[in-house]
Amino acid sequence: MANESTLRFGAQTDEVTSLLRIVNMVRTGGATTRPEIGRITGLGRGVVTQRVDQAYEMGYLADGDYGPSSGGRAPRHVRFRSDRGRLIVCALGALHIRVGIADLEGDIVDQAHTPWEISRGPAETLETAMKLIDELIARTPGAPIWAVTVGVPGPVDFETGRPVAPPIMPGWNGFDIRSAFEQRYDAPTWVDNDVNLLAFGELVRRAGEDANLIYVKIGSGIGAGLLSQGRVHRGTNGAAGDIGHVRVRESDALCRCGKSGCLEAVASGWALVNQAEAAIAEGADGPLAAQHAAGEAITPEDITRAAEAGDALSTGLLQQSARIVGESIAALVNMFNPSVIVIGGVVAGTGELYLAEVRQRVYELSLPLATRDLTIVNSVNDEGEPLRGGAELAREQLFEVTFPRWFADGKPTLARFH
Repeated sequence: MANESTLRFGAQTDEVTSLLRIVNMVRTGGATTRPEIGRITGLGRGVVTQRVDQAYEMGYLADGDYGPSSGGRAPRHVRFRSDRGRLIVCALGALHIRVGIADLEGDIVDQAHTPWEISRGPAETLETAMKLIDELIARTPGAPIWAVTVGVPGPVDFETGRPVAPPIMPGWNGFDIRSAFEQRYDAPTWVDNDVNLLAFGELVRRAGEDANLIYVKIGSGIGAGLLSQGRVHRGTNGAAGDIGHVRVRESDALCRCGKSGCLEAVASGWALVNQAEAAIAEGADGPLAAQHAAGEAITPEDITRAAEAGDALSTGLLQQSARIVGESIAALVNMFNPSVIVIGGVVAGTGELYLAEVRQRVYELSLPLATRDLTIVNSVNDEGEPLRGGAELAREQLFEVTFPRWFADGKPTLARFH
């Protein structure tokens, strides 16, 4: 058996490598009995027993149920101890905060939500989010926090955990979100764009696929998460997929980023609200106009609900948004050649009404080869999706990227990440 110093300082010996491989094999379900581990790894029975026993001592593995007998003694399954740690996910949106706690398998144990405007700045926003998280931790005491993931509605430098010139997040540029959470929860923290969390959620839903996928979120703003062979593509500065600020031809609408003609300025939720109010001021009528006349503020959710109820103004606005969004997606399809496009967000919440227009423009404007095997679908529109995606991001970083760095300690520690 490797001595403590060999493991603790990460020497990549055959023993260390095989131990890591066995733990990950059991964690992912690649092998769940000692005979299976031996067949896949080629290790002898005695070596397998030694490695599995060591993984038991370190707290990664434990006994599971007995498997079916093939004539001799029934083999005992080995299971990964997903209860040994917990993952925190904090999904910040333009108008809400959603937080959750997951086990090491990525299953959400508890969650909470509150309306919130991210424009109120980082100090107040993060303190509010952390209070929600603290309440969840108090409700579900037990295992220590192993990792934190945070999603924000803007570009992020993934290496530093800092937002990079986010158009709808005044005061957040360069703010050290990672350190704020690491100091509070004493656990490694990863910060990413919120649409990337949704893309990770789709990856969980499509387990086993090396997905080439684009997740397009049309909410208050517009963004896309890009999966290439099951891996998120973030770009050099975290700006990959920021399609909300590509130029729309023949548009001079002023965008929140300070430029004009951006996709977000003509097709996002906040743009549709502005267009609805302008149309009503010019005499448009119907349920949405009646709501406005009653003194109620219009929201993107109101527009989608009114369209579902047959309001002509809302339906027209959403169809126009879908056509323009479809044109931008078509450019992505030609460059990226995905197998799946997932359309989500509140503006796309009308389902086929929105999706049909997007599909038509994408297939009309994209190359036939790029669309030959392309599927365009609605998201499941599950509010817990960013939480599941955030948990999957944490699992990827812990067990696929950094595991050799900290596994000898039995749990991730900040000292191994800085």
